[in-house]
Amino acid sequence: MAGLFDSFTLKGMELKNRIMMSPMCQYQANEDGTVTDWHLVHYVSRAIGGVGLVMVEASGVEARGRISTGDVGIYSDDHIAGLARIVELCKSYGAKTAIQIAHAGTKAETPEPNVAPSAFTHFDRYNTPQELTTGEIQEIVTAFADAAVRAVKAGFDTIEIHGAHGYLINQFLSPLTNKRTDEYGGALENRLRFPLQVIRGVKAVIPDDMPLLMRVSASEYSEEGYSLDEMVEMAKQFKEAGVDMIDVSSGGSLPTAPPAIYPGYQLQFAEAIKHGAEIPTIAVGLLHNPALMEEALQNGRADVVAVGRELLRNPHFAKTAALELGAELELPNVYKYAY
Repeated sequence: MAGLFDSFTLKGMELKNRIMMSPMCQYQANEDGTVTDWHLVHYVSRAIGGVGLVMVEASGVEARGRISTGDVGIYSDDHIAGLARIVELCKSYGAKTAIQIAHAGTKAETPEPNVAPSAFTHFDRYNTPQELTTGEIQEIVTAFADAAVRAVKAGFDTIEIHGAHGYLINQFLSPLTNKRTDEYGGALENRLRFPLQVIRGVKAVIPDDMPLLMRVSASEYSEEGYSLDEMVEMAKQFKEAGVDMIDVSSGGSLPTAPPAIYPGYQLQFAEAIKHGAEIPTIAVGLLHNPALMEEALQNGRADVVAVGRELLRNPHFAKTAALELGAELELPNVYKYAY
């Protein structure tokens, strides 16, 4: 099986290694959702450090869908130029680029009223959301597709739909947050309707050779939530609708933590979805140990490894991992004396 520093090809995208920079909100955007110099330095420095795939943080498909007013937006053509500059520079240092398109739903903290499938929240910190009408749901489906068009114009190599962590798509999927009695609520078939419409809408506007990723929460850590087996079935439907790879996280629907958190604690979910739905997966969750990352890939538990906090601490983590594993990874010549 392939290891951490083997290449990975998904449709028209080839990664030089299997390290992905997780999308991590920086809360440094301008109030209108445009990127700042912070984002340019933040993302490009990780490309210089050798990451195979750099993913830009959750970017709101609507102004009211951002997690905060400090988050990046992709709901206006005014956002394209700044994102395109990040893409251009990351690619110049050998990294492929991705953007996560998202709607925070109940978890949005912006001046606009927040919205959700149902008019309630499990979180004390958020306002009670307005329940979306079927017409408004269709408007958001269109907003995701329009965001994908902008991502293509900006030059991204791939797009990830955010369907995890208790944000809007996850809110529709989860029986914990979706209490609707119409065609968008109740049975799993109905709860899947909005996510599948988003996937098909995005798929229809991106190039045929562009991979489409989707982030999911594989477990809700609640007996009242959906099960891992149900998520495997959902992943099969995501795949049929056009998703090429699943980015596997967990939690977020409730203000509760997983029962135990340790390096690799979410690997089991990536492995179950990879084999159960027969789709490539991205593993996440405190994966900062190169040996553990190598084991997960070599044993076919996942296809790519996402790194978050370790890349905040060390922009050159990819090089550090290569040295530990005895692999080759070239950085710009100006850094060669450091190694």
